[in-house]
Amino acid sequence: MIELVVATRNRHKTREIQHILGPEFKVRDLADTEVRETRENGTSFEENAKLKALAASRQLPALVIADDSGLEVDALGGAPGIYSARYAGANATDRDRIDKLLRELARVRATDDGRRARFRCVVAMARNGDLLRIFEGTVEGRIIDTARGDSGFGYDPIFVADGFEQTFGELPREVKNTISHRAKATRALRDRLRRLEFGD
Repeated sequence: MIELVVATRNRHKTREIQHILGPEFKVRDLADTEVRETRENGTSFEENAKLKALAASRQLPALVIADDSGLEVDALGGAPGIYSARYAGANATDRDRIDKLLRELARVRATDDGRRARFRCVVAMARNGDLLRIFEGTVEGRIIDTARGDSGFGYDPIFVADGFEQTFGELPREVKNTISHRAKATRALRDRLRRLEFGD
């Protein structure tokens, strides 16, 4: 079994990564450690993922992964982007962030084309303070007017992926964890680790 530590205290994220990786992996996070989460002050998803993975890997004798991910909306010039989690303030809820995003789309009078959006995810893998590899995943879609579904987290209830009618908040976990940005990046990580484990 391959053991990984995810540099997060977000249990939603940890469970999602465990589900995507499958039973041959054992996934832990920082919740049961003294390691503090690193401040995300990079200028891109990749920089933030690297910062978090490297910082945690210097403090833990383990293979560490960290992801940075977010939503980019065309009508808002790519916002909220790397600020997705902090878009409505430090202590905002998912509902607060969704409400702010919908208000901003109304303010700019976004057309259908402007509602085009994508979730982007970058996963960094590190050990002992050394960056080992970067993996990326993107899923294209659109933003709808009204939140639907209570599955997932973040902006999931207002994002509909191309080829689907249900939001990420409505899709069964098994489906979302096949097509999502995090699924794509994490599967690439999984495939790489399997090759290393079995010497391919």
